[in-house]
Amino acid sequence: MRRRSPILWVVLGLIAILFFWGCNQQRGLATADTNVQNAWSNVETNYQRRMDLYNSVVKTIQGSANFEKGTLTDVINARARATSVRVDLNDSTSLQQFQQAQAQLQGSFSRLMAVAEAYPQLQTTQAFRDFQTQIEGTENRINVARRDFNSAVNAYNLKVRLFPNNIFAGLLGYHQRAFYKADPASQNPPDINFDIK
Repeated sequence: MRRRSPILWVVLGLIAILFFWGCNQQRGLATADTNVQNAWSNVETNYQRRMDLYNSVVKTIQGSANFEKGTLTDVINARARATSVRVDLNDSTSLQQFQQAQAQLQGSFSRLMAVAEAYPQLQTTQAFRDFQTQIEGTENRINVARRDFNSAVNAYNLKVRLFPNNIFAGLLGYHQRAFYKADPASQNPPDINFDIK
């Protein structure tokens, strides 16, 4: 019986090591990618909660007599734009479009809430007060979900960029993901104007 060459065993051993190491790298990349997708789902879930609350507030306000219709229409239109944007996590442009639509919705809703303050009949409605509390809690949840998303993207991007993972990431089609960024206007302090006469 012929004895196998030690070089053959070394080559087979190296191939086995590379195979198992590559499988481990792929598993780590797939896990990080799934974590990013899960974190984004949580962001979307919280935005959906906000949307549902906004709808309830709009219906409550619509039931209120003599309410300013133009502001209400702005919220309804902004809501339609916000729900029409679809996000592809591999496309940073779609994420930016989503952020802009959400910022427009939040801005128009803030104006609606400011106008609603001038209607004492609406302010005394228990449902309206409950909505205000729930919206505040939802905004906090959205902030936490966006922060968690950015943490997941950060961990994923590090796996994709660092050697030796970057070799497998490129071969397996894993690319960096965009972070959720603050609305550019949020860097400016709010303009608070008290018209007290």
